[in-house]
Amino acid sequence: MIIDKIQNNKSTAFSFEVSPPIKGNSLDSLFSSIERLREFDPKYINITTHRSELVYRNTNEGLYEGVTLRRRPGTVAIAAAIKHKFNIDVVPHILCSGFSREETEYVLIDLNFLDIHDLLVLRGDKAPQDKRFTPVKDGYSHATELELQINQFNEGIFCDGTSIPDKPAVPFTYGVAGYPEKHEEALNFDTDMKWLKQKVDNGASYIVTQMFFDNAKYFDFVDRCRANGINVPIIPGLKPVKRFSQLPVLAKTFRVDIPSDFIDALEKCKTEAEQEQCGIEWCTMQAKDLIAHNVPSIHFYAINASKSVAEVARRAY
Repeated sequence: MIIDKIQNNKSTAFSFEVSPPIKGNSLDSLFSSIERLREFDPKYINITTHRSELVYRNTNEGLYEGVTLRRRPGTVAIAAAIKHKFNIDVVPHILCSGFSREETEYVLIDLNFLDIHDLLVLRGDKAPQDKRFTPVKDGYSHATELELQINQFNEGIFCDGTSIPDKPAVPFTYGVAGYPEKHEEALNFDTDMKWLKQKVDNGASYIVTQMFFDNAKYFDFVDRCRANGINVPIIPGLKPVKRFSQLPVLAKTFRVDIPSDFIDALEKCKTEAEQEQCGIEWCTMQAKDLIAHNVPSIHFYAINASKSVAEVARRAY
């Protein structure tokens, strides 16, 4: 299991996250990214999952109609393809957002058939058209509820309460997300920590953090977790910035603070190539500091940044 690979590694482990290609696109770019990063001995690869979105299409009558579209399907199939092609453990994301209990159960059945038993359990983002998170019919509002369904499946019980004829031989294990700078919907740090503690008490074996750009935020987060009785490994998540224009988007989307020193350094760059190198240098500084503090693993958000992640890993590991 992933937790065993993290805990048994003699030094700071390396992992990264990828996303399925947009509907209709090939796997070539994704596989090239994995080829670029496999030299650093990744212990696992996370694969994101995306809910369906409401989009509006022009009809022949000149009107617009709303239809649901899943832009990035295939998480389960891609997880199997990566595992088969590269012999690297995979961790598909399992979401509340956009999925009913029954749809989640089908995903668990498929993954069990494929002998993929490591998951990252997330609530997921709200639908773009919603003002606040709203579960689909017969879906969940919180990751804690999704954990309980997975636990129930491990015990040999379907979501309707009936017994699974052949109980899964290998139980699913899972990690959950943590937010060093607080989840955007949490009222305060205390309530955020309460929910995180509940996720760990439900069975999460490790925590992967949201990206951050100030290591002090991570170390403070770990201290708060330990003070609240959360003792599982806490894996820092890093992302190398490629362009100055990413900063407002990252700050707004992920609710993270950007250090002034980093902003100043990027503003001094005269070209996009210089900005990319600046992002690599900042992320390398973060990684080296985390490794010096003996973190169990570092997880890199490599979507659209695999070349930068490779350079950071080459310098830091």
